[in-house]
Amino acid sequence: MNANSRSWTQIWPFFVRLCVLNLVLDFKITAFADDSGSSGVSAENTCKNTNYQSFLPPPYQNISHMICTPVWHTYELRYIQNGDTTTIILSAPYTIGWVGIGFSTDGMMVGSSAMVGWISKHGHAKIKQFYLRGRKSSEIIVDKGELPLNSVPAAVATSGAEIHLAFQLQTTTPFQKQPILLAFGSKYPQNHRLSKHEDKTAVVIDFSAGSTGPVSHELIQMRRNHGILGILGWGLILPVGAIIARYFRHKEPLWFYLHAVIQFVGFTFGLATVVLGLQIYSKMHVHIPAHRGIGIFALVLSVLQILALFLRPNKDSKIRKIWNLYHSWFGRLALIFAAINIVLGMQAAGAGSDWKIGYGFLFGIMVVAAIVLEVLAYLKRSEIRSLPPNFQVDPIGGATFPRGM
Repeated sequence: MNANSRSWTQIWPFFVRLCVLNLVLDFKITAFADDSGSSGVSAENTCKNTNYQSFLPPPYQNISHMICTPVWHTYELRYIQNGDTTTIILSAPYTIGWVGIGFSTDGMMVGSSAMVGWISKHGHAKIKQFYLRGRKSSEIIVDKGELPLNSVPAAVATSGAEIHLAFQLQTTTPFQKQPILLAFGSKYPQNHRLSKHEDKTAVVIDFSAGSTGPVSHELIQMRRNHGILGILGWGLILPVGAIIARYFRHKEPLWFYLHAVIQFVGFTFGLATVVLGLQIYSKMHVHIPAHRGIGIFALVLSVLQILALFLRPNKDSKIRKIWNLYHSWFGRLALIFAAINIVLGMQAAGAGSDWKIGYGFLFGIMVVAAIVLEVLAYLKRSEIRSLPPNFQVDPIGGATFPRGM
């Protein structure tokens, strides 16, 4: 065992303890969030006293003892289940445009059905069911959908600066935990074609247990943290560690220690991303098989990379060349699948342009940096090959620039 290997053997337990400490902190933070959301309805979870008798038609004006929960900004959701009939009233701030409430199986927009209400330019109240077949305006189909509306007509009305959407669903099985989509647009629908939403969110309502306002806010925050951890770990830290390993080996032994530390930190972020994703799945039952499968596959590849580090043979070993190929190509595969999965995750979550632009900018920086360093390494190799055969070359400097893929 050479000096470098002995030095690494002495310090690697410190990195392992650091990684475990980070994971413990991640779990504790998530546990605290779970505890804060499981305590039931907080003192702040109160709704305004609204008298529906003055503006909603029967039977909505006569329904009492409805459960009410604030769900988003100043939106309020009221509901009551009576046998196989669920009555729902959504109240939201309104000036112009439209307001919608969607029912999803996985918390995503595509494939959902929504009730959308608005007041036309001429003061006519409109409420329609829409099938959200895709994200484009042409794929939002009016008078279609899978919501089991009963024979009682849906209603929409304004009161002050609020709009109220009321409808009844006839279900053979009462609602329990149900992902709900909320959105609004600032333009009047033209020929029942909805304009692009100005803002939207997804929450989970437990119709069988009452209000879940804090849990809904927690899930939104968990999804945001899941995306941030994934982009930082898979999109920034691990690529930087890979770049150091490929292009800075002439900085012996500094490159090795930097690579090991950075990849341990990146692995911690990646593992936390997957753990948080699994927790979101257990709470929302969001079914995104491609995103979930690729995320777990990338994590498995990164675990194999960590194991390979402990099984790293000496430089003079006969299997060192095979180990190098294994370690480098498994690392590249993990980064490629991780980049694909980040894009899939943003698409599935309906991420805004700021997320897409931010990750696109980060990805572009990584690609440009790799291209520039690859060109410089190629020029260095060409310069070395052009030297006379009897010219003395530093064996370390000459051998450590990356050769072909």
